[in-house]
Amino acid sequence: MIKLKGKSIIITGSATGIGQAIAVRLANDGADLLLADINLKGIEKLAEKILSLGSLCHTIKVDVTNSRNTQKMVDRCLELYGKVDVAMNNAGVSSMAPVVKLTEKDWDYNMDINAKGIFLCCRSQMRAMIHQKHGKIINTASMAAKRGIPLLAHYTASKWAVVGFSKSLALEAAPHGITVNCICPGFVETGMQAREIAWEAKLKQMTKKQIRQEYIDLTPLGRLEQPEDVACLASFLASNDSNFMTGQAINITGGIEMG
Repeated sequence: MIKLKGKSIIITGSATGIGQAIAVRLANDGADLLLADINLKGIEKLAEKILSLGSLCHTIKVDVTNSRNTQKMVDRCLELYGKVDVAMNNAGVSSMAPVVKLTEKDWDYNMDINAKGIFLCCRSQMRAMIHQKHGKIINTASMAAKRGIPLLAHYTASKWAVVGFSKSLALEAAPHGITVNCICPGFVETGMQAREIAWEAKLKQMTKKQIRQEYIDLTPLGRLEQPEDVACLASFLASNDSNFMTGQAINITGGIEMG
């Protein structure tokens, strides 16, 4: 409980999947949390669990594509805890289609939440962290930020944007004692992945079981990644153990991506 004791941490996209696992892990590490998600009922339910672990936890409904929302989120953290030690920007979406059938609506949907959402969150968080002269920003990207993936060109573009933006921000943030890093997961077994498996199975005229096995076969460690695997890396990056790391896009893919 002492690893993150006294640290105030914002986690976006925390109602389900990776964000939920990160919230539970950081709570177990002693952090004081502000859970942010557009799904208010989801984070309120999670907050009940976290409070039972003995950590401080509050919730706020946030649309990360809305600059007023992201600023209110940071202001709320400052009101509750007096500082923003760590910002874990995890909110993200996906959809799947070949480029020739990709709609502008799908392109904008992925770009708005995955890329613009990161920008708006980071901008608000940076303002607070510059004032307090310290902080850590951790952005969820993807192994898709490092390779081309068919049927996911729009999603991939949004995640490359996250890494490029984060590396640039790391250089601006460094003189203020702020670090900025990215987490790049692989095939993580979440509700989002279940939807992707169903989409891909339909597009490729295969079964969901066959697609799932393809994901496992592509993973050298021989299993699908669990949200808790990602949460372990988030815990490290949120802690003082990562104080001299910035501008990194760290793979946690079971060996799929090694570059």
